[in-house]
Amino acid sequence: MSEQTTIFRSLFDAVPGALVGVDREGVIRFVNRQTEDLFGYDEGDLVGQPLETLLPESLRQEHAAHLQGYLMALARRTRADRREADAADGALEQNRVVPPSCPRGQRRDGTEFPVNLSLSHIGTEDGLLVIAAVHDLTDGARSAQRHDLVSRLAAIVENSGDAIIGKTTDGIITSWNPAAERMYGYLSEEIIGRSIEVLSPQDRADEMTAILRRVRQGWDVGNFETSRVCKDGTVVLVSLSVSPIRDRDGAIVGASTIARDVTEARKASWAARSMIEASLDSLVAISPDGRITDANEATVRVTGVPREQLIGTAFSDCFTDPQKANEIYQRVFAEGMAVDYPLTMRHRNGSLTEVLYNASVYRDAGGEVLGVFAAARDVTKQVYAQRDIAERQAREMERLVELERFQRLTVGRELRMIELKKEIEALRRDRR
Repeated sequence: MSEQTTIFRSLFDAVPGALVGVDREGVIRFVNRQTEDLFGYDEGDLVGQPLETLLPESLRQEHAAHLQGYLMALARRTRADRREADAADGALEQNRVVPPSCPRGQRRDGTEFPVNLSLSHIGTEDGLLVIAAVHDLTDGARSAQRHDLVSRLAAIVENSGDAIIGKTTDGIITSWNPAAERMYGYLSEEIIGRSIEVLSPQDRADEMTAILRRVRQGWDVGNFETSRVCKDGTVVLVSLSVSPIRDRDGAIVGASTIARDVTEARKASWAARSMIEASLDSLVAISPDGRITDANEATVRVTGVPREQLIGTAFSDCFTDPQKANEIYQRVFAEGMAVDYPLTMRHRNGSLTEVLYNASVYRDAGGEVLGVFAAARDVTKQVYAQRDIAERQAREMERLVELERFQRLTVGRELRMIELKKEIEALRRDRR
């Protein structure tokens, strides 16, 4: 279970109603404490079991069909072209499945009781998660549960660190939590009843209108980064998640916005990016399958390939010897790092750059390897200088060998001349 799903699990424990999280196959992945209390199971007894475990045998097949229909509708909506959705408001309405309801639930001891079961969904790092909300309809239970639920959800909203804003489908603000007051500087009594556009910069005047149009079509807008204007005129960077608000009949009556101030995070990110771009070394991030996921401007210069074209290509293709580059990359995964490995990078115009590559793996908070971060230092001048020195030394060695051979020949001739002189003098003495 990812950290994000764990957070959802903690939030759901604070909700008084029974909530069950299931995956795309309809298999239970977690339940909250209220589910354990209502049905008499421990979570460990339910995880890995189909959602229909909580229903009487006679209703399981019917509900499984409802669940599959719900998931198929979600899949169709996910694949739908966003431009078609903008052009035709009714397209999604035809594909929307009304969350199924069920008249009875079944406890672990076999007893049955009246319930209402409805489905919704959220996206997590682990994929789509379907949330089944089970409401006990036993006499008196429903009203008490609803009152408790409203109270607790109100407390969650009031104490949230994120700005949570409710508005009509036309963008008129209807609710404003304390975090929104802190973020934007407006008190609730100053802002409620005004248009949400008051927070939009002039160059983004139509942005919220477009978002609300999508919400009216039933779409969620998640992790949308933009800028907003505070009461004092300062601009903050925010990450928005906007979802439809529905009434009991499922009709969309408004929108809920959760906003998180990411100004400082983005400044830190920009500072880090500036440092990366200031580097004279080629820097690249590489995925586990050997694809470039990011590159700095120095890499663009040495390859002649724009960043957007580099991203997604094979790291080894940047070099004259792709096999050697890939072997070094695999060694990094096996040993954790590589130091000063010589490679030759190829520019798209054919020019070559000699580099020394240093690389190491990088991991997430849980220690799982996410990829490789590699830095290439241009050592072309040094390599060429070393080659010049080596060539000069080779030439000097050849000359030395030649001179030594000449010396040996010369000395040999001198010795031979001396011996000839001695032989001539000896012959002359003998003739006398």
